[in-house]
Amino acid sequence: MTLAAGSGGPLASAARVPACYRHPNRETNVACSSCGRPICPDCMTVTPVGMRCPECARQRTRVTVGTGPSVARAPATYVLIAINAAAFLAELATGSGAAFGASGSVLRDYGLYGPAVANGDWYRVVTSAFLHAGLLHIGLNMFALYILGNLLEPGIGTPRFIGVYLVSLLAGSLGALLVSPRTLSVGASGAIFGLMSAAFVIARHRGLEGLASQLGFYVVLNLVFTFSIPRISVGAHIGGLVGGALAALLITARERGRVPREVEVAGVLAMIAAAFAGALLAAPA
Repeated sequence: MTLAAGSGGPLASAARVPACYRHPNRETNVACSSCGRPICPDCMTVTPVGMRCPECARQRTRVTVGTGPSVARAPATYVLIAINAAAFLAELATGSGAAFGASGSVLRDYGLYGPAVANGDWYRVVTSAFLHAGLLHIGLNMFALYILGNLLEPGIGTPRFIGVYLVSLLAGSLGALLVSPRTLSVGASGAIFGLMSAAFVIARHRGLEGLASQLGFYVVLNLVFTFSIPRISVGAHIGGLVGGALAALLITARERGRVPREVEVAGVLAMIAAAFAGALLAAPA
């Protein structure tokens, strides 16, 4: 299942975003999984094999090859997984261990550490989110990214997905620096928490209450783990959670027609800039 996407308001960029075949004034990034026609949230019907238009939804559901997760449906998700995997191989090549507290040169040089960021290593705010302290760490995060990415990216489109991911990643780094600035931290968890909260907000907005309930349960469950398991960056998880939710609220405001596309794009860029600048300011000398 994916989150069906759609946008209200005037069709200002028909050359870039298709319009719903039943509502020509509504942009959408989602097509019927059966006939391929673009559909807006009001026209979608959730089925076991994807979103269907009203006509196809009346027909018997037919399972076909190619309706599941694929690189074509969520390209950014698979690119992000590949980058994380490559970074982990680089960690292993430089002598990183397989548990928290590993001290390989990649972790030391690119992990998030407040004093180093304040000393000019600003790139750590980003690079730390692609490093992991062990096989279990990266395995859990990449599994979550695979599930959430294949759920969210086809529903909101790749550009929006990348925007949500970057906001969540940087907000996670900001949270980590605010809560534990002198602790070396790594991992994609902040971005993952942001994807969870974004998926929850968008599912609620689009009336997918069953899916929203499942996502809400996983958010709560992961928060319990966050506060009960040692050596987990509470700040990164909370920061990512807040960042993803805020980005999703901007997306839903656009889909309700309350803000134009330009405001949505500018808002996401402003969140990215604010989170990055905040992380730099939060780093202690």
